[in-house]
Amino acid sequence: QVQLVESGGGLVQAGGSLRVSCAATGRTFSAYPMGWFRQAPGKEREFVAAISGGGISTYYGDSVKGRFTISRDNAKNTVYLQMNSLKSDDTAAYYCAAGGWRNRDWTDWGQGTQVTVSS
Repeated sequence: QVQLVESGGGLVQAGGSLRVSCAATGRTFSAYPMGWFRQAPGKEREFVAAISGGGISTYYGDSVKGRFTISRDNAKNTVYLQMNSLKSDDTAAYYCAAGGWRNRDWTDWGQGTQVTVSS
């Protein structure tokens, strides 16, 4: 089992940038993929981005392609989500997850960090 703790959320103006982080403990960090999801009030959870254990492969949800970048530092057991050109539609709670991939369920989840984009 993996324990995940997100940080770095906050309030940012539209067009601005923000980076959120997720620190992991409990298993060998480089052994499993990491992902980011988000959920806005009244909406379903949405996939944002994922990165393979070694950091070589990534993929993104259509709504964030070209604006968001996922990365990881396996020496620090941390995954990041750099968010640029933020829009009000990006306002949501952002959650990191571990262990999944395109056709594999994500098994461990963090508690979330709130990102609010003001227009």
